[in-house]
Amino acid sequence: MTRNLIRSFLFGANHLAVRGNNEVKRVMRFAHRNSHGEESPEEEEQEEEGQGVLPSEWYATALSKMKKWSHSMKDLDLVGGRLVNIHNHSRIFDAQLEHKMHTYKSTARVLIGHPSVLETTRQTLIASNPHYSTFQLFNRHHQREALTVSSLTRVSDILNISAQQRKIVRHTICPQVTQHSVWTGALVEILCGLKSDVEVLIGHKPSKEMRLAQQILVGCLNLLEPCVSYDPEKSSWMRLAPTRDVNSNTNNNTNNSADSPKWEDVLEMSVDLINCLSEETHLTVPVLKLEAMKEGLYQIRDVVIDKKKMGYKEARYQEHLVQKKLSKTLGHSSRCLFTLLVYYLYGTVKDIDVEVRGGLQVVGSGNRSCLHMGKILTVDEEKVVWNGVRQLDRALRLFKFVWESAGMKGDLELRGHLWHVGGGQGGSSRSFTYRGNIYFLHAMGWD
Repeated sequence: MTRNLIRSFLFGANHLAVRGNNEVKRVMRFAHRNSHGEESPEEEEQEEEGQGVLPSEWYATALSKMKKWSHSMKDLDLVGGRLVNIHNHSRIFDAQLEHKMHTYKSTARVLIGHPSVLETTRQTLIASNPHYSTFQLFNRHHQREALTVSSLTRVSDILNISAQQRKIVRHTICPQVTQHSVWTGALVEILCGLKSDVEVLIGHKPSKEMRLAQQILVGCLNLLEPCVSYDPEKSSWMRLAPTRDVNSNTNNNTNNSADSPKWEDVLEMSVDLINCLSEETHLTVPVLKLEAMKEGLYQIRDVVIDKKKMGYKEARYQEHLVQKKLSKTLGHSSRCLFTLLVYYLYGTVKDIDVEVRGGLQVVGSGNRSCLHMGKILTVDEEKVVWNGVRQLDRALRLFKFVWESAGMKGDLELRGHLWHVGGGQGGSSRSFTYRGNIYFLHAMGWD
């Protein structure tokens, strides 16, 4: 998709020379590789050797078009892979508008590579810290590409964490993120989000699959309700024996685990739900999230869900089984484990998307490292800027959490970069601090 987005800009200018078309093909090759997770800095360096930047006419045309688009889209953004309204965080189901936003972001990544923009970015960094004078940031194509972080392995690769340290990361993180409350919270959020999206889509294009999916979601959430609402500290701490159903035969103990709902029931419903929604492009992101959770559901399929009819000790034991089985089986590369980590840190399962991936740099004598990552804005109005900062902050703090969990030597500094084409502040670059980290606001423009 990224390749097609850039094509619409690059081939739209009839005055591009043959050399420009060669550069076009090069940019599209990298865009195609990166959009499929095949980026390779080494391959890029070999292919870029001897190649220049795009023709100046192309940059001027692209910048002009982006300025026209920026104000019309200032209330929108891509969050967790979906188009949303930044004021109320509601989902926008508009394929054409979402395509336009992807085009805007993809073109901006090319503009960031313009020599003038790179130099302005470099000077802004040097003004904040002279050590940055030796940094080569965002000048390589892979440093300007987007990154969707979906596993601890991806994070560890960027932070250069060794195989031995990755074992430490998993050993440290698993007991925290596999707690029963974290597991159920993450799963319920995915299902509730899907339910909300399905209800909206049914109003636009009702179908047999959508209505079946809605029924499955209601049934699954009803099955999980006792598990979510259960609070042993408020009600069950005095209950030493299982409760009994007064309408049942005295010989029939309703606490019989063979008759109680288990996570296997949720697994089967999730499989059916994924099959119903697999062809719905608007729901690709949440369906993939549920697909990732299947790994955990399979591991705990024999554990009982409803603990309200259990004694305190039995209920705690079932919670312990969930944590024990997930901690033992979810590996470092598990997308399920990563989803639980994101929920544990932020209380949400939204994807960690980095629009300009940047990279890790060693600072000074080597006892400090600095992670640079970026976000593309439409304008530099306050609401838009702070929305971008909060999204970028989630990504940066995740990387620092993994860095510290791995016991890496030295401090990791976090630096966020935000680019815009709007002129709300006169087009000047500036820096500010948020949660103790420095953020740089860059204007994409030149004389």
